[in-house]
Amino acid sequence: MQDFHNLEITWLKDCIVLAEKLNFSQAATTRYVTQSAFSRRIQALEQWVGTPLFVRNRRGVQLTPAGEKFCSKVPEILRIIDNTRNEALDMADKNRSDVVIAATHSLSFSFFPELLRHNHDIARFGAFRLLSDTLHACERTLLQGQSQFLLCHYHPYMQLNLSPENFSSLRLGVDRLIPYSKTGKNDRQPLWAIDNEKKIPYLSFSKESGIGRIIANTAAINRIGDKLKLAFTSDLAATLLAMVKAGDGVAWLPETLAEQDVKNGDIIAATENPDFRLPIEIRLYRSTEKMRKTVEALWDIFIQSAI
Repeated sequence: MQDFHNLEITWLKDCIVLAEKLNFSQAATTRYVTQSAFSRRIQALEQWVGTPLFVRNRRGVQLTPAGEKFCSKVPEILRIIDNTRNEALDMADKNRSDVVIAATHSLSFSFFPELLRHNHDIARFGAFRLLSDTLHACERTLLQGQSQFLLCHYHPYMQLNLSPENFSSLRLGVDRLIPYSKTGKNDRQPLWAIDNEKKIPYLSFSKESGIGRIIANTAAINRIGDKLKLAFTSDLAATLLAMVKAGDGVAWLPETLAEQDVKNGDIIAATENPDFRLPIEIRLYRSTEKMRKTVEALWDIFIQSAI
């Protein structure tokens, strides 16, 4: 076994991505390295651990039992390392001022700018950076300590990978997911109506997105699955909104995102059935561990905006 001091944090981050992707090529792309370099780093980690973590075969990659146990602990290890470093910087009065807020695409486009406009203390805080990505990617940055906050939609139907023991949250807003269509020639009717018998082109969120998780677990939507003909899939709410406006199909979108286009008469709800209108929350998550001074100061400001 290699000496403990030869362990590199980079290897741990590689390990998490490979455990998620179970594909060396995709994992290497995510980590911005060549596949050969990525493979060498995984091999080095396995040599340090002293046992294989992954099984490689023609069908792909699988975690070994040891790999499942090891990879389940790595995000917590990375978080502890980052928090310990920050505590040391606080003690030495060398605290870094940067704070990273990971936000899902739709909220970084619609909700977060409005939050800044209505809360001058957050806008004046200044020392933070907004990272926009899918929920899956945002969760990973929070779990690994690469961001201090996660802003996302929440619904009991969705499955977050953030345990209540390790992460707490604030409710900053409420929203609804509503199926929207381009407005038809009759301004009061949708071009694509869910209540009709015809099959409807369905513009879907990917499984990587938080909204996609909510929709996939909603019984009312699953019951009409045979009426929805999948036409397009995207991570981006803005992309799906543009396609709805173009008349390409129906998409469940946050009401706050679609509000202006509804007022303009460009789009309309594809049904009035309340079963297809899903109430959701907008939540901000953080680690329950004490973080550095600037992070805690920003959290205190967010508490004042909680509802």
